[in-house]
Amino acid sequence: MTKSSRDKVRVLSSRQVYRGPLFSVTRDVVLEPTGIRVRRDIVRHTGSVVVLAVEESSSRRRVLLEKQYRHAAGKFLFELPAGRIDEGETVLAAAKRELLEETGYSARHWKRILHFWSTPGFVAEPMSLYLARDLRPGQARPENDEVIENTLVPVEKAVAMVMKGKIEDAKTIAGVLWLAHQSSRIYGRGK
Repeated sequence: MTKSSRDKVRVLSSRQVYRGPLFSVTRDVVLEPTGIRVRRDIVRHTGSVVVLAVEESSSRRRVLLEKQYRHAAGKFLFELPAGRIDEGETVLAAAKRELLEETGYSARHWKRILHFWSTPGFVAEPMSLYLARDLRPGQARPENDEVIENTLVPVEKAVAMVMKGKIEDAKTIAGVLWLAHQSSRIYGRGK
């Protein structure tokens, strides 16, 4: 899309139709760059962080996965640690907080590796994925409604879980496949 076509985007009206503790929903009437006038119901979210926590040793790399029940999916899912960015919180601070709360781990080295939209057709939730290295274990501090089982999985096994459909969470798939693709640059060949 060129700058001139972005200039043609106009929100003709916007009305909040729902406000909850985690997100809100607006009903927008938009004149899109294509010239089409359309109604869009948008789930508005402050944004989330995802943490690709990697434990490294001389013999192998393991990725920290969580298993927890997700009601929207109707089942337990394997996921990377993740959570909402609180009001006034920086993205990196949120990533560090979520890793500690959900897993008890902290990390010495952090790098933002991806930024993406979860479901841009109707959800305005930007997500930032951080690589966390040099992990240190500690005591998890999950929220009252979180029951999380943590496990360290060899990277190769995590990739196999993605390819066999055992990891179904999109943000986790993105992180695991990014790690598999980037391994030679980050860790050197043969490790």
